[in-house]
Amino acid sequence: MKIELEKQEHNVVKFNIEIPAKDAVEAYNRASQRISQHVNIPGFRRGKAPRNVIEQHVGADRIKYEALEGLLPKAFQQAIQDNKLDVISQPTVDSYDFNVGEDLKLTATVEVRPEFELKEYKGLTVDVEEYVIPEDAYQKSLDNMLDRAVTYELVVDRPANKDDLVKFDFEGFTNGEKIEHGDGKNYTLDLAHSRFIPGFAEQLVGHSVGEEFEINVNFPEDYHEEKLKGAPATFKIKIHEIKQKVRPELNDEFAKKIGFDNVEALEKDIKDFLQKDKEERDRRKAELAVFDKILADVEIDVQPSMIEREEQMLLADYKQRLASQGFTYEQAVAQQGEDEIIDSIKADALKRIKNTLVIDKIAKLENISMDANDMQGKVAEMQSAYGLDKTEVMKQLAMNPTMLSSVSQQIISEKVTDFLIKNNTMNYVAPKADKKKAKKAE
Repeated sequence: MKIELEKQEHNVVKFNIEIPAKDAVEAYNRASQRISQHVNIPGFRRGKAPRNVIEQHVGADRIKYEALEGLLPKAFQQAIQDNKLDVISQPTVDSYDFNVGEDLKLTATVEVRPEFELKEYKGLTVDVEEYVIPEDAYQKSLDNMLDRAVTYELVVDRPANKDDLVKFDFEGFTNGEKIEHGDGKNYTLDLAHSRFIPGFAEQLVGHSVGEEFEINVNFPEDYHEEKLKGAPATFKIKIHEIKQKVRPELNDEFAKKIGFDNVEALEKDIKDFLQKDKEERDRRKAELAVFDKILADVEIDVQPSMIEREEQMLLADYKQRLASQGFTYEQAVAQQGEDEIIDSIKADALKRIKNTLVIDKIAKLENISMDANDMQGKVAEMQSAYGLDKTEVMKQLAMNPTMLSSVSQQIISEKVTDFLIKNNTMNYVAPKADKKKAKKAE
């Protein structure tokens, strides 16, 4: 077998492969035999029809295609190994000349990992914008704890206010017609956290139990039902019940109810949590900053097809996140504009690719690899995150090579990132916003 390589632009390599006629004919005959095992040909038992009959029945092109499927993996593997290519995609056949009895000639292309020069990546001083815990963070955390423990008491001597829960009947109309699915009985609404049409909850404030009245609102312009977008609507309301939130007092009794010895222990837990959160945020900021610093001095010619694949994956992830939050891609486009979304995804795709390439290169230079303990630790994380036992996690990894490769890459990425944090100096500086405030104060 003869193999010639041609390097093309954007890290693409072209194969010119010539397979001897003898090997090509043998592959063709084997393919013909395999096909004969699965087709019914009048007058012949399966697998017994001669080659010329098989050709007449299914066509020579089908046999050639099957023969190529048997020949190409070995040919590509030899081409890659002999030339020590670091490929990042499956080879693609561009053309072939397959005449039975003659040498088989074909051309194919494959993408290889971009080559680049990695400059300094150790001993650097990296400026990192420090995360500053907001002044009200402690109080908000404490308030959230108290809010989660609220109870509700019936109100009989006053109308509803903006923090109450209200149980009511409603019936909606627009342009004099009843709104489909626009009614409800004994519906309970938290007026302070309403997801109803804007202005709906606010108009329940000030009304009392037993009162019947009407409110007027407008559906949002981006409402999911086309005929209701921006439409004015009237809702008939009857209030059945009002409940007020009763917040517990902050004392030792409350602290014990939620698992602490006393108020001091509760307060310490909140402060410890905020400090740990700060440290984790600072760590993430440091990771981003050190990669930005390294990438600033690196030029990498990333092939467009590689970027396009990453973009498609990121766009799919983005749409999935939107769906999990109850939004559609079309709604996001209406709010942000598609050009802005796509531009952001493209920039993120290119940066992620470059980060991955830099991580792989540093791993090779520093002999950073994955061992059994690393995999066991990652399996334990997956057990905790997904509620699976170790056997099930290992089974999933064994059945899904793509998942196993992703987990392996994640482990290497984390080890390289740890290496960079330890071997560079992180210089934490005030956030830019705080610097501006400081200048104004001066």
